[in-house]
Amino acid sequence: MLSDTKKRKLYDEFGDNWASAQAAGVQPGAGPRGGGFRTNAGPRVEYRTVTPEDMEDLFGEGGGFGDIFGSIFGGGTRGRARQQVIDVEAPITVSLAEAYRGTSRTVELPGGRRVEVKVPAGVKEGTVLRVPGLRATVQLAPDPVFTREGQDVRVAVPVPLQVALRGGEVAAPTLKGGQVKFNVPAETQNGTKIRLRGLGMPDPKGGPPGDMYAEVRVQLPVPMDERTRKWAAEQPS
Repeated sequence: MLSDTKKRKLYDEFGDNWASAQAAGVQPGAGPRGGGFRTNAGPRVEYRTVTPEDMEDLFGEGGGFGDIFGSIFGGGTRGRARQQVIDVEAPITVSLAEAYRGTSRTVELPGGRRVEVKVPAGVKEGTVLRVPGLRATVQLAPDPVFTREGQDVRVAVPVPLQVALRGGEVAAPTLKGGQVKFNVPAETQNGTKIRLRGLGMPDPKGGPPGDMYAEVRVQLPVPMDERTRKWAAEQPS
């Protein structure tokens, strides 16, 4: 191969790079050995390896080149780590009625930015709601009338003694507003829970709602007349 005079001169000038010089149209004597090489039609060209750090110096750390070289060389995570948004954690308190209907809250983040948090109907205590820049944990305020038990709710219902003994109709409040009437069986004991289907909390995932339990609180007639006192005295202890 090196018996060719031209190839031999290229090899003497460019060493192992002689074939690249020949392919580029370089003539013998056109450039120094081992460096770049000069073509007949253009200026001298030099090549060197460019690192991701060199590209960041040229284009800045926020440019797209850092991400490109980072994906190749594994060193481009620094810029992305600095740009990652850290969520603020904050509690939001809602009433049981708001949890039943669904509601929203506006939260102010550091820097004055405000975000709206939508609270779905049926939300549970401790549920974490996420919006850009915020992780909001739901807290339920105690309710003076209803007690929540999962998807079910419990409410105390006063029942006159006569109704508890003979049976009859009474009414109970509901979370959606208004009252619901239901029958109390005869000889109902104090503390008995009567199930009212579908009047509990809605399911945030769209399933069937929970139930409401009316807890019987028997009321004695006060003040008692003589007849009632006599009847009470005759009852077994």
